[in-house]
Amino acid sequence: MDVAGLLQFSQTYLEVFVGVGSALIAVISALVARGETKRQRRLQTASLRQSIDAASLDWGNAAIDTMARCAMFARTRHMQANEGGFQATKANLLVGLSTLVDRGRLFFPNLNPDKKGAEKEGAYRGHRPPILDALMWTYHELEALTREGGPAADDSAAYIDECRRLLVSELQAYLDPRRKDEIVERYDDQDDDDRGDAIAKSKALRAKLETRRPDFKFGADAAQPTRLQ
Repeated sequence: MDVAGLLQFSQTYLEVFVGVGSALIAVISALVARGETKRQRRLQTASLRQSIDAASLDWGNAAIDTMARCAMFARTRHMQANEGGFQATKANLLVGLSTLVDRGRLFFPNLNPDKKGAEKEGAYRGHRPPILDALMWTYHELEALTREGGPAADDSAAYIDECRRLLVSELQAYLDPRRKDEIVERYDDQDDDDRGDAIAKSKALRAKLETRRPDFKFGADAAQPTRLQ
């Protein structure tokens, strides 16, 4: 091979080498970029989870505090100076409970929304999760409480404490750092077996409430259409 041929061969080989090298660099750059994108997504997911956990923990703390106040109010109802003061404190607690239920819907959506309440607004279709039931049963128990007492009043505080324990247990399960479900689906996508104990406990508390307050009616049979559901 003469010098000219050798130079031509070398140039061709160099061009091929540069082409292959450029392709490898492009592939490596793409892989690095893909890895960085995944890392950023993981960081964003972790940040989102921390934000949601912080917000739901704030909500849970407010719920626990309000339920504790309700229990103490039930225990000390006879110490109220007059009926006006009793009703004012009771009204404030009821407002607090009802707003906590609606705020809780932002973290704990209703279960099976396609099977119940199709005529309602989206957030109110389906069945409330047990964690919100705990607040609702407390609401109805407190609503029926009178300053003088009446049937079942002596253990109203104990009943409310039971409801609070259900809420705390469900909140703890929701905030469990070992849970591997997707952040926005981790509670709602639990199957019935996973939350079976909580559902059973919530139903038991409702049954107890109906026994304690026989004049109270749920759902369509409620005497007051504005009663919370």
